Order: sequence, then C-alpha cells, then structure tokens
Amino acid sequence: MINIIGSKWPSLKVLHIIITVNKEYGGPVEGLTQSIKFRQQHNQYIEVVTLDNPDAEYVKDFPCKVNAIGPVHRKLGYTRKLKNWIMQNGKHFDVAVIHGLWNPSSIEGGQGCQAIGLPYVVFTHGMLDPWFKKAYPFKHFIKQLYWIYQGQVLQNAHKVLFTSSEEERLAHGVFWGYRYKSKVVAYAAADAIENSEDGVRKFQALLPELNGRPYLLYLSRIHEKKGCDLLIQAFTSVVKRSDLQLVMAGPCHDSYIIYLKNLVEKLGIQDRVHWPGMLKGDLKAAAFSSAEAFVLTSHQENFGIAVAEALAYGKPVLISNQINIFREIQAGDAGIVGADTLEGAIQILQQWESLDSKQKADMARCARHVYEKNFTVSSAAKDLTQNLLDAINSNKKVNCT
Repeated sequence: MINIIGSKWPSLKVLHIIITVNKEYGGPVEGLTQSIKFRQQHNQYIEVVTLDNPDAEYVKDFPCKVNAIGPVHRKLGYTRKLKNWIMQNGKHFDVAVIHGLWNPSSIEGGQGCQAIGLPYVVFTHGMLDPWFKKAYPFKHFIKQLYWIYQGQVLQNAHKVLFTSSEEERLAHGVFWGYRYKSKVVAYAAADAIENSEDGVRKFQALLPELNGRPYLLYLSRIHEKKGCDLLIQAFTSVVKRSDLQLVMAGPCHDSYIIYLKNLVEKLGIQDRVHWPGMLKGDLKAAAFSSAEAFVLTSHQENFGIAVAEALAYGKPVLISNQINIFREIQAGDAGIVGADTLEGAIQILQQWESLDSKQKADMARCARHVYEKNFTVSSAAKDLTQNLLDAINSNKKVNCT
C-alpha cells in the first residue's frame, strides 16, 4: 500500500460525482472546491460530473472540468443519464468520490461505478443524521423504502466517509439493512484570505447601516434546520448593548426568510438585524474579519464548514452541540457551545456577553489554533487521497483473485 509521506503525492485521475456545484446549496460544494484546488497542485487530475445545466455560470467558474449533463430536477428520481455517462467515460479514471445521498447522482453514480468496476468512496455529508428522522418522519419512511437502492451504493463502496466521529456515531442504525464500511476522515475549510481594502469598501456599501458598529455574524443557508429563529429570539432577549448588530448572511431557497423577517419585525429589532444575502470572496472575508464572533445555533450539521471558516479567521464560534465538530471547539476553548433550544441559544449569548475584552481576545487566538490543528485543507486532502489509494489497491486485489 502506498502511503503519502512528506511531499510524495501519487499521480491519480479522480472523478467526483455530485448533484450540483452551485455553492448556494451548502458546505459540500465549498469543501469540494477547496479540496480540488489543493489536490490539482499535487499531481491529481480531477473532473466532476453533475446534473447541472451546462450553461450555468457556476459551472463555468468551477476550478476543474465539470461535465454538466443536466438539467435534471434535484428531487426527481431515476434518470439513467448519469449512470450511462459513467459507463461510457468512467474508464478514464482511477477512482471516484460520490457526494451526498438521496438524489439521482448518488444512486446512479454508485450504480455506474459498480457496472464498470470503478472503485469509489461515498461522503454522506450528514445525510444519515437521526435529526431528519425526528424532524421529518414521513420523509424518513420514504427514505427507508428508497434504501434498497441507496443502501446498495453504500454497501458496495470501498468506504463510507464521515467528517467527524460524532457524525459516524449518530449515523449508526438510522436505517436498517445493507451494512457498510465506515471511516472518519479529516475535513477542511479554506484558510482565511487577506482582508482587502476593496472588500471592506464593498461590504460597507452592502450594509451601510452597520456604520462600524459591532456585530455577530451568521453565515450559512437560511433554513429551518439552522435554528435561525432561536438565534433571533435569543439575540432579542439577551443582548443589552444597543450598538451590537446581527448579520444574517446566506441564501434562502424557500419562504422561510419571510417568516424570519416577520419575526424580526414582531420583536421590534428590524433596525439591528441585516440580510445581505450570500457572501463570496472578498465580501465574505470582510464579513468574517470585522465580526465579533460567528454564531450558528443549528439543529443539525455533520461538519459545519462555515464554523471552520470562522476559526480560520480567528473568530470565536458560538454554536449548538448539534454541530458535529463541537467537541473540538470545546477542547480548544475556541468558542461557546449550548443546546439547540431557545434556552441553549440564550445561554450561549449570555455567556458571550459576560466575557471581558481579554477573554474574548484569548478565545479568538484559540480559534485560530483549533483551525490549524484540525481543519486545514492540506491535512484533509492527504487523508482523502490515502483513502482513494486504499480503494484502488483493494479493487486490484479483488480483480486478481
């Protein structure tokens, strides 16, 4: 078995299979983007196949070749387009990585790889978390029926990859039938980028009402599982500093943001809560750099890539214990952790508000240290590459017997 030691990186041709490379659909796309950028510099040829519309701008802007064979509706079932594409083109690759579950790319991706004997691993990206069973029992019942297809893909994978031991633990026994071989691997967020004057100017122009006032930063999808309503209510009841603001940055794909804005208005804090939409590049860097702290009182996060990004900027993270890297945060004194309830959100913000400036500065230094220790792109890329090599070698042994 080949091991990655020092600067020795093997030459690999890797196919990533994911339903979309649109960053508006969350952390998995951002994590994939950073991993690809790094691994392309270390002797790996990488392509992605998706069910995106090939004319989409985000497809053209992606850092490697994207074979966009859509458009296909994200929630529709079997299409055969992806399976056929892999059966025709998969021979050009050494190994594949499937991202996510419960969609055509995951099912057909696995079936296509199995059909031509292409070894593969699967990232579940939190989609086996029991929270979904509790929150959406009928959907869970449908997924259990669908498991006859999805479970086969996991069972035949070289490994099913989890981004934290907590995610792996929680996934155990959520669905019955079809066992799989699991592995916890390092995962990462991009390192902080320098806060440019142009980025600062653009951020100030986007939110002129901040006018230099301190703020807590929420940066994620605007979605009910993120506990946005808990955060807003806790902010209203706890924060006594009249100048402290709350920035709620991120895309929303349904009417939930309307509900939240109505809640903000009902609570009478519409002049203190700001909605800049999705932030990218130097705008995101400016938002992180100027924030007091990052806050995410989510009900479920397998990893929470925005949490790791905040750590890279040296920002304390105020999070729920349903974000699966919360133990690393606690162990490194990099933030404050509480339950994913209104009481928990209140406790988190109360504790933050009780800290003096030195304690907050110490926590910020710890935040950067926790990022460097646990969540760098290089460590995650090495870990994934080693697992890809293991998959290739295991497949060769099977074919030789």
